[in-house]
Amino acid sequence: MNHPSALGKGLGSLIPQKHTLTERVIPSARKEILEIPPNDIKENPRQPRSHFSQSELEDLIASIKEHGIMQPLVVTRSNGAYELIAGERRLRSARALGLETVPVIVREANEQQKLELALIENIQRQDLNAVEEAIAYKALIDEFNLKQDEVALRVGKSRSNVANIIRLLDLPSDILDALKEGRISKSLARTLLAETDPKKQHDLFEQMLNGGVTVRQTEARVTGITTKRSVPIAKDPNIAAHEKKLREILGTKVDITESNGKGKIEITFYSRPELMDLLELLSEKK
Repeated sequence: MNHPSALGKGLGSLIPQKHTLTERVIPSARKEILEIPPNDIKENPRQPRSHFSQSELEDLIASIKEHGIMQPLVVTRSNGAYELIAGERRLRSARALGLETVPVIVREANEQQKLELALIENIQRQDLNAVEEAIAYKALIDEFNLKQDEVALRVGKSRSNVANIIRLLDLPSDILDALKEGRISKSLARTLLAETDPKKQHDLFEQMLNGGVTVRQTEARVTGITTKRSVPIAKDPNIAAHEKKLREILGTKVDITESNGKGKIEITFYSRPELMDLLELLSEKK
């Protein structure tokens, strides 16, 4: 299986000094860094992030005040003005500090590239909640006629991961609101997708909000399987690391149990389409 390189290598990937995901979006990148007034830069209308934590902004403001802006913003020219592609928190912080100029890299970008680059930056920083991420992926598919595997390639995720995130948008609005606000986790939200009865789904959701149900318990209730409580056993760190790697590749829950050199790998899916995606992913040749 051949997967694109993972994200999370820092915002240096947004500067055209290495061949990265960003260069895959805009291959002909200029290396020149300019200094321009922050008020001359318009916000990115394609910014997928709708919520900005005030405490995180304050931390960034304090850091910029002490060290300056370490990473240039990425902008494009639009109708004779500069339009932000990546770096909205840095731009907001610079304005709050009253900085006269900010460092920028100017690139030519169309509407699709603006969304892709903003999405990549937010994924690298893990700033997007699951709903914002899903909406951005769906916009790339609906507005620019991309397929899920094309979106996955551009943002450095597996196709299964992209598909699973997008499916969250099938949940009712009150559940999506709770997910956006961090009142339930992405894992819990995904288990709710498997419950097709609206009333049962909502009852489970209410229990989640009250902290009365875990992912495993939700899975058991949805599938009609009851499990006995057992004392948790500490997992071998190497096994845990392999589990984490498989979760990242497959975009779903993976459990590995091992004893005396034998064991099993359990891969969880929450719907028939998700099963089909997993089978397709596991069938791919290297």
